[in-house]
Amino acid sequence: MSFDPGMLHSNGHTAYANGTGPGIREIGVVEKLLTSYGFIQCSERQARLFFHCSQYNGNLQELKIGDDVEFELSSDRRTGKPIAVKLLKIKPEVLPEERISGQVVSSIPMHLDGKSAPGQVPTGSVCYERNGEVFYLTYTPDDVEGNLHLDTGDKVSFYMDTNKHTGAVSARNIQLVKKKQMRCQGVVCATKEAFGFIERADVVKEIFFHYSEFKGDLEALQAGDDVEFTIKDRNGKEVATDVRLLPQGTVIFEDISIEQFEGTVVKVIPKVPTKNQNDPLPGRISARIGFTDKELPFGEKDTKSKVTLLEGDHIQFNISTDRRDKLERATNIDIYPDTFDFTKETREMGVIAAIRDGFGFIKCVDRDARMFFHFSEVLEESQLHISDEVEFTVVPVGPLYNLFAKDMLSAQRNHAVRIKKLPKGTVSFHTQSEQRFVGVVEKELVATSNKNTSPTRGKEKETEEGTIAYEDCGVKLTVPFHAKDLEGGGLPQAGDKVEFSINEVKRTGLQSAVSIRVLNRNSSNTKRLHGFVATLKDNFGFIETANHDQEIFFHYSEMCGDLENLELGDTVEYTLSKGKGNKVSAEKVTKVAAVNGIGDDVVATVMMGKVIRPLRSVDPSQTEYQGLIEVAEEGGVKGQNYPFGIMGMANKADCLQKGELVKFQVCTVTQTAQKMACNVVPQRRAMVECVKDQFGFITYEVGESKKLFFHVKEVQDGLELQTGDEVEFSVVLNQRTGKCSACNVRRVSEGPKPVATPRPDRLVNRLKSITLDDASAPRLVIVRQPRGPDNSKGFNVERKTRQPGVID
Repeated sequence: MSFDPGMLHSNGHTAYANGTGPGIREIGVVEKLLTSYGFIQCSERQARLFFHCSQYNGNLQELKIGDDVEFELSSDRRTGKPIAVKLLKIKPEVLPEERISGQVVSSIPMHLDGKSAPGQVPTGSVCYERNGEVFYLTYTPDDVEGNLHLDTGDKVSFYMDTNKHTGAVSARNIQLVKKKQMRCQGVVCATKEAFGFIERADVVKEIFFHYSEFKGDLEALQAGDDVEFTIKDRNGKEVATDVRLLPQGTVIFEDISIEQFEGTVVKVIPKVPTKNQNDPLPGRISARIGFTDKELPFGEKDTKSKVTLLEGDHIQFNISTDRRDKLERATNIDIYPDTFDFTKETREMGVIAAIRDGFGFIKCVDRDARMFFHFSEVLEESQLHISDEVEFTVVPVGPLYNLFAKDMLSAQRNHAVRIKKLPKGTVSFHTQSEQRFVGVVEKELVATSNKNTSPTRGKEKETEEGTIAYEDCGVKLTVPFHAKDLEGGGLPQAGDKVEFSINEVKRTGLQSAVSIRVLNRNSSNTKRLHGFVATLKDNFGFIETANHDQEIFFHYSEMCGDLENLELGDTVEYTLSKGKGNKVSAEKVTKVAAVNGIGDDVVATVMMGKVIRPLRSVDPSQTEYQGLIEVAEEGGVKGQNYPFGIMGMANKADCLQKGELVKFQVCTVTQTAQKMACNVVPQRRAMVECVKDQFGFITYEVGESKKLFFHVKEVQDGLELQTGDEVEFSVVLNQRTGKCSACNVRRVSEGPKPVATPRPDRLVNRLKSITLDDASAPRLVIVRQPRGPDNSKGFNVERKTRQPGVID
């Protein structure tokens, strides 16, 4: 059925749905608009009214959905339903709009693929402040200008928009003013007294921070720590604020290649930077990577070691790519062993002469002065020791080394770098002739007394050099010699015929005779005797004669050779001499190859005995040198005595005391046919008195002391001894201090396990019988009665762990 506009208000007849008179007009919004009719949504009430386009007063082409219109209410004469008539479009009042500043409080949710959530219109919210109150508005993606995605915390500006149908207010035409300041990361690169600097991980730049901005333990902050921070502008400069520690390894500046490359150093890093040098990567390496020749920079931190690099060095390295600016550089630089074939540098050799804390000195083959070196210049990771043979390069000392080595012998103009350890026997300071020469001793060695020398100090006796006269190709020549270059026993005397080789020092060209062997001894020489070292004191000792019945004094100044290797029981050759008061002493003492011990014809029977007299080295008050053992069991004549000397001891360092039980055998001295005790082994057993950390004491009487000291290192099999353990041991005498101690301690049986001692019955009974009324009992005075938190006796209220931020 079509609508007939002529039926409205015809013949002056009116019909109003609500009974109101004409002239009352309402306001609404065009909700639907078709060719000839439409519908209006009333603004003041919930009603939807039909209208015919003929009732619109104006250009129908300008009327659109959503326009505000004013109309009168009428009714359809045919159906009686209310309709809108006399429509008039309301021109909106154009008021200047104000952009409101606010902040995103909830961003529009997004899927992982960046698209909005399906099935619903995604919304976010912004807030703004008016007169101290905060208001919140929603927005959709269409309300954001520029198709941007806003994040929570972003500063924005927008217009307010009111929904005409629902009256809801929202934000529209949202513009981004300032993105939220993101947290940055970096590494602390420098710390000063009250501030520091951070190397940023997003750009190649350092940023300042004050210690007041560090949120954490400032004492623990140090260079190299990973941190995060916020950047703020202060006085026109960027500074880091709210600095906080990150787990170590969080910040990564670069990506390092797995593949290693070979290259050549074309420019080294100067030891002393120039004033105009600002390049942090001053070194250069040339390498062929793929099919392209590249020149890569490197800095001081890019070498695996601190060994000096030289131009032309053959090296291997990795490539590091900076994530911030994609700069490539060489890193993990390591020198190839064959690099010396490429650099053509002059290599020298020497021996480590001294080592200090972090540096040392080399005795050079071709130079007089010792050469200073720093440990960082050692190519191998193995530690150097004194006497190690090395190869090195000599370079001029820079100002930095002069500062380090000032007031030292090394403060000269050269130092050793690129030090390589050599196999033993590679370095030689001398050249020795293969030809053997024969000559006659023209001047014999003369000893100079040095009473400060001793075996414990490892010093050799000082001697004036001797001279040998010989002929070479008809020319009479002389050559000096020293005691250390003698072979065999005894010092050569004047007139002795000797055979020798000639040694020449490479550095100085000086010659001397070595490997000297006496051919024919001058008949006028004093007779040489053999003996055995029986005692070694601080600067003198005693020799047991070949007959094992006496001891001969000798001073260390009379010792020819190295005192450090002299031990008890060593065979020596010597000459007798008489000093003041006709006292006999040994001189020109020389260590020789060992000969047979105390004698031959050793009886196989092992006997038990008792020491009734020790050696004089143990008891200096006795006149006899020899000790004496009395047979104490069957198998020998009980009560028969056998003497013994140092060579009769199975352990030459053992200190046999009077009264000790021993096992021994009997032998016959070849020269005198005297029967003596040999292979004497003490039979000592005693209890451990106590053990204190690294040492302890054994209940054993030695001289005036009733207990014997031992160190835990002397306990065999690494056992831990306890008080009461039964042990076997040897006693050794410290020749310098005169004190004895136990060694070679072996546990025979374990002692009883310690048991906690119970309280005495008298104490237990006393405690049971004590009462407060007992006047003799200990008195307790109550200072304060116990009270709970609620002032009651005891804790009636259940105690709970307080949660942070919660107040009960």
